[in-house]
Amino acid sequence: MQLNDPTLFRQQAFIEGQWRDARSGDTIAVTNPANGQPLGSVPKMGAEETREAIDAANRALPAWRALTAKARANILRRWFNLMMEHQDDLARLMTLEQGKPLAEAKGEISYAASFIEWFAEEGKRIYGDTIPGHQADKRLIVIKQPIGVTAAITPWNFPSAMITRKAGPALAAGCTMVLKPASQTPFSALALAELANRAGVPAGVFNIITGSAGAVGNELTSNPLVRKLSFTGSTEIGRQLMEQCAKDIKKVSLELGGNAPFIVFDDADLDNAVEGALASKFRNAGQTCVCANRLYVQDGVYDRFAEKLQQAVSKLHLGDGLQADVTTGPLIDEKAVAKVQEHIADALEKGAKVLCGGKAHALGGNFFQPTILVDVPNNAKVAKEETFGPLAPLFRFKDEADAIAQANDTEFGLAAYFYARDLSRVFRVGEALEYGIVGINTGIISNEVAPFGGIKASGLGREGSKYGIEDYLEIKYMCIGL
Repeated sequence: MQLNDPTLFRQQAFIEGQWRDARSGDTIAVTNPANGQPLGSVPKMGAEETREAIDAANRALPAWRALTAKARANILRRWFNLMMEHQDDLARLMTLEQGKPLAEAKGEISYAASFIEWFAEEGKRIYGDTIPGHQADKRLIVIKQPIGVTAAITPWNFPSAMITRKAGPALAAGCTMVLKPASQTPFSALALAELANRAGVPAGVFNIITGSAGAVGNELTSNPLVRKLSFTGSTEIGRQLMEQCAKDIKKVSLELGGNAPFIVFDDADLDNAVEGALASKFRNAGQTCVCANRLYVQDGVYDRFAEKLQQAVSKLHLGDGLQADVTTGPLIDEKAVAKVQEHIADALEKGAKVLCGGKAHALGGNFFQPTILVDVPNNAKVAKEETFGPLAPLFRFKDEADAIAQANDTEFGLAAYFYARDLSRVFRVGEALEYGIVGINTGIISNEVAPFGGIKASGLGREGSKYGIEDYLEIKYMCIGL
């Protein structure tokens, strides 16, 4: 693997400042989704090693939370600087194990680093309150304190940003963390641990366990030393983790599945809407939780929008993400390809038509043609399930009420998008959509300064912004008698 700094490529877990193998010696192979070639392996750890990591985090907690917010911020700032200094290597690692084009990977590293930078400063602004006493001889004070040892389980689609979005606020608040990254993309996580170590994050404050999802996850949810779990992934797994955390009444943050509507009204700027749809739908080959999963287009502009979108999609170039001219990489694995194929077949059987794509790409493997379906019925699977692939189904709607009704007809509530020029409509629709995030006349919504999270079956809590650190704090009220 060609890196400017080869020591960023780590094939061991990171516990209490030490690089570790599994006690059993077992490993998990990691492959490049673009060509199926092996990249390396990581330890297949289980409950025993996870307990060791939790114990290490617990030992490190008193000293870390005792530091001033400024002292923690200085360490986090060094971590941010190191991430940006090694952006090219981190991006290359990501492209090799995840598949996204190198330009997207570099963008993710910048995005990931921004959470470390942001929360380094937010940690200095954890304010309490003084409350007028209910009696003359009482003084009431509210303070906020770190919750303690935290656990995080992160996905493969954004293998760096989903880590820093959790570790940034946790460490800034004075908590310690045990992280379980996705087995498909562990090298990005381990490289971040290497840089955290160089930045001076003390041993035990940030630990990474690789291995069996079931064994590691069960220990993280059942160990009483862990006081909070943050998870990004499917709603199905999120429900299971929430049930497991209930025994110890652990605090949970869940960023789960989405089924984002993308609405184009007849007064929209169609070129702008196409640009937004392209960015939202086909970025990372459609493998994002906030990507446009259902495109609703008003009758009067349906055909024109479909034609313009087809023209834009035809310019996408599939291939190995390390190639300079590639805009779209592979799907993560064969299961992802099969789900896209299933959704297309189901929609066609129910009356939809293929406008472009619709098949596996000539490159083979995990590559799939960017696809647009038109005249998709509302009973198609793609209307109810998250595809997580380069499939854009176009649905029709008549008026504003129809669009809102169709958009809200889902158990999910993570992100929604719409394009319109009428100012009154902007407010009406924005307020009526039952989603935690609404993009209006834009298809890119994620950043470190805004609260990211969903409602309904899409999760609990918020990440990023001034609100993101609150999930890592406990509120304590002190009543002082004079």
